Amino acid sequence: MEELNRNWTLPNLLTMVRILLTPGFIMAFLQEWFTLAWILFAVAGFTDGLDGFLARVLRQRSKLGAMLDPLADKVLLDASFITLAVKDWLPDFLAVLVVSRDALIIGGLLVLNFWGIDVKNIARPAWTSKLNTLLQISLVLFVLLEQTFGFDQNAVRLLLLAGVSGLTVLTAAQYIVRGMAMVKDEA
Repeated sequence: MEELNRNWTLPNLLTMVRILLTPGFIMAFLQEWFTLAWILFAVAGFTDGLDGFLARVLRQRSKLGAMLDPLADKVLLDASFITLAVKDWLPDFLAVLVVSRDALIIGGLLVLNFWGIDVKNIARPAWTSKLNTLLQISLVLFVLLEQTFGFDQNAVRLLLLAGVSGLTVLTAAQYIVRGMAMVKDEA
């Protein structure tokens, strides 16, 4: 019961809100209610930074939060990249890259866990992974605002596209190297 109570924290509730905002964002986007879509996405993106900050400041880190937070990021961002690519607001290759990286990470963690390897160390994101998430959120929000309000900022868009592409590949490679090191250490 004590473990259950430690999981009902403000940071974990914010993470749950982010997960629940994702279907709302997708529905608003598909209905072409773009103002509502970017507002929902912005709120969800804001909760990503806020829940981590509060977990540290309030000392409310939990096992549930450590699992839910990255899952919430992946659900929100993968859904966002797919929906924006379907609308041709983002390049298809980038949506495939982002979703593939996340599938690789989740699949790798499942395989390592299945082999009995303690995955706590690999599950901790590196600063490059956190920067990647920040740039992904920034890119999606930027594209939503750009399309909703009809302004055109190709230089900013290209910079964000390059940053997300490069960091997505880099962080995928980092997770692969971490996973392979864990297998080697276990053997």
